[in-house]
Amino acid sequence: MAVERADRDGRERAAALSGGGTPARGPRGRLDQPRTPRRRLLPDYDPEAFARFSERIARFLGTGRFIVWMTLIIILWVLWNIFAPEAVRFDEYPFIFLTLMLSLQASYAAPLILLAQNRQDDRDRVTQEQERKQNERSIADTEYLTREIASLRIGLGEVATRDWIRSELQDLLRDLADQGVLPPPEPGRGRDGSNRP
Repeated sequence: MAVERADRDGRERAAALSGGGTPARGPRGRLDQPRTPRRRLLPDYDPEAFARFSERIARFLGTGRFIVWMTLIIILWVLWNIFAPEAVRFDEYPFIFLTLMLSLQASYAAPLILLAQNRQDDRDRVTQEQERKQNERSIADTEYLTREIASLRIGLGEVATRDWIRSELQDLLRDLADQGVLPPPEPGRGRDGSNRP
């Protein structure tokens, strides 16, 4: 009975996947095929291209060159609208059009600067994450090297040095001389006749 049920379930799944029947899976239909793209009312744009453009503008707005150009344009604007003949003036004394242009420039500059700052924050976050991982690797390498140096020190502590071997041999010669097997060594002279102990 269980074998027949498993066989029937397998046939139903195979038929559903091959297109013989569509299982009830909600509004999407089949899960093995991608969704059909939706139509959008707004045009598609590359957000990265727009963000790069806004960064360029924000960088320019933060330079002395922008301040100089802006100052020159405002001075020319005011001088033209004060001293030019009345027929060619386009913005009379309260300079309402100049105020409108400066407000418009400020209203676009603020979001562009914020967008550029957000992108910079994202880059800083990625850089900090990479630096954190690099620091973790450096700490792990330092700990490994510290353990290796400690094991080398322990290993060197067990190595017989020349002075230790010399002192052991001298003790052995004294013991043999005390037992009478060897003649006593001359005081202050080593076996090779030098003054080394």
